[in-house]
Amino acid sequence: MDISSAAGLWDAHPGWLNTASYGLPPRRAFDELQAVLTEWRHGSGDWQPWDASVGRSRAAFARLVGAQAADVSVGSTVSQIMSVVATALPPRAEVVVPEVEFTSNLFPWAVAADIVTVPPDRVADAITQDTAAVAFSVVQSASGYVAPVADIVAAARDHDALVIADASQACGWLPVDVAGVDALVCAAYKWLMAPRGAAFGYLSPRLRERMRPLAANWYAGADEGGSYYGPPLRLAGDARAFDLSPAWFSFVGAAPAIELLNELGVERVREHDVALANRFRAGLGLEPSDTAIVSVDAPGERLEAAGIRAAVRAGRVRASFHVYTTEADVDRALDVLT
Repeated sequence: MDISSAAGLWDAHPGWLNTASYGLPPRRAFDELQAVLTEWRHGSGDWQPWDASVGRSRAAFARLVGAQAADVSVGSTVSQIMSVVATALPPRAEVVVPEVEFTSNLFPWAVAADIVTVPPDRVADAITQDTAAVAFSVVQSASGYVAPVADIVAAARDHDALVIADASQACGWLPVDVAGVDALVCAAYKWLMAPRGAAFGYLSPRLRERMRPLAANWYAGADEGGSYYGPPLRLAGDARAFDLSPAWFSFVGAAPAIELLNELGVERVREHDVALANRFRAGLGLEPSDTAIVSVDAPGERLEAAGIRAAVRAGRVRASFHVYTTEADVDRALDVLT
């Protein structure tokens, strides 16, 4: 399926340029969720088929980032997963973080460690023998800056530092691979177009050896469905040991959405999204870039008055372009701004 024909799988109203805030579900995901909500409303179904969506989601996310499903944990938010990842660090360890990092990947380290903040383009250079971990966003939330992941991984490996990445603004439009990364965490309600409440965390085996399962629960048990009552502690031997008991409906919507992205191919989605972002940039007299997020000084109130939905972050208009965005959406925004 090509991107142009796939556009008919969404029901986006014209002018949605705000996927960096939340993504719009493909119709197949919305329909699956509505069917399950109807079952819930009437008590006409069992929860186990809903729970099967968690396994589907886990497998689809693993495929998306080049991981094994056994190395992927499910949770609810980035900060929740990062807070458990933080248990891998010794007390007051040094963590290098970009100075503009979104706080879901900053506050957990500020609580558990000593953070060193640096400009986003200086992260690799700031890693030293004193660095226990480096935590950064693959794509920065406000500006759309795409981090030089390979450089950061190389610098971290030179000093045996953990590499912890927030891919919430990357997975779904930018090809992402977990090679060389210890933790890669993603909230699924943005570019993965899932309901809020589903998040995924790739946790490398070497990282898991150092972590403590702070939210240990029945769902993380070694025997799925058989860890309801009583001792002893019996957790899964893989990343499931760090699972949070899932919000089923969020994963019911996540599974078909991520499966569709895999079907389309993220590289093709990237080409589509970046082309639209660069069309927007060109219309404003800006040089092309490599990101699906564009941050500009512009009168956001004019966009709002025209029914174009974007966001304001760090005092600038942030427009974001995804698989359901069209050239007409871009041109409509440009007509308002120019």
